[in-house]
Amino acid sequence: MNRSTRNQTLMGWLLLLPAMAIFALMIFYPFINSIFISFTNRNLLYAKSAFIGFDNYRKLFSDPNTLFLIWTTVKFVFLATLMPFAIGLIWALLMNQKFKGSEFVRGLTLVNWIIPGIAIGFLWSWIFNGDYGILNALLGKLGLIDKNVIWFGGKQTSMLAVVTARTWQMFPWYMAFIMGGLQGVSNDQCEAARIDGVNNLQMFRHVIIPAIKPVLILILLLGTIGNLQHFDLINVMTGGGPERATSTFATEVYKKAFKEYSVGRAASLGVIWAMMLSLFSIFYLKRIKED
Repeated sequence: MNRSTRNQTLMGWLLLLPAMAIFALMIFYPFINSIFISFTNRNLLYAKSAFIGFDNYRKLFSDPNTLFLIWTTVKFVFLATLMPFAIGLIWALLMNQKFKGSEFVRGLTLVNWIIPGIAIGFLWSWIFNGDYGILNALLGKLGLIDKNVIWFGGKQTSMLAVVTARTWQMFPWYMAFIMGGLQGVSNDQCEAARIDGVNNLQMFRHVIIPAIKPVLILILLLGTIGNLQHFDLINVMTGGGPERATSTFATEVYKKAFKEYSVGRAASLGVIWAMMLSLFSIFYLKRIKED
């Protein structure tokens, strides 16, 4: 390696140093510290803490609520990923057509995505409110219900409310990525398929889907990762209730740390949560490398 090459390499590392320092300070150190705390009985109400080994993990896996927490997390992630993905795909196909005002409609659709999650949580809490919510008023006007539905009082209806709000928030994000993928579909390929006599459904299944498959896989993975760590909307709308029906790892870590003050238990749950996120992240990076 000559002197010029060494100088370029050194300059590259020097330019990377600030970013590496920020990563170490903001991400790596807190994560390592969380692992250490997970082996202690640290509590926000007490100044001292002691090393207790794997006790937090043993309690975590022996607690029947943990299995239920995994189930509610998986259910939320599955529904909150699949629903906006499906609507985003359909909407992208519609918005990909040329019609008067199409650009305005596309821009208007993206407004949902840029609104802060907390604001969306308050908005949909009002819509689903059992006493004065607009949804009950609308359903009553249509004659579909004869009395108000307490949406946040039932386990299934509360999950439905949260997933609906998350779907409304995120389907524009899926739409934007899918539309980007649709721009890469060859017009010649579509015309050739038309000449061969394929209908719209066959065109969608055999031409469009294979062409945008890499985009679909990547946004599904990113959506899954995002929903695994989603917190603000659930916390505002239900707080994880009723009876933990909408609890996820994110809300449960917050509850144990800042409501029960059991930081050690929260850290152990957070470590398990981080491992789940890491698995999806590794799979995501592998897909990027393959594509």
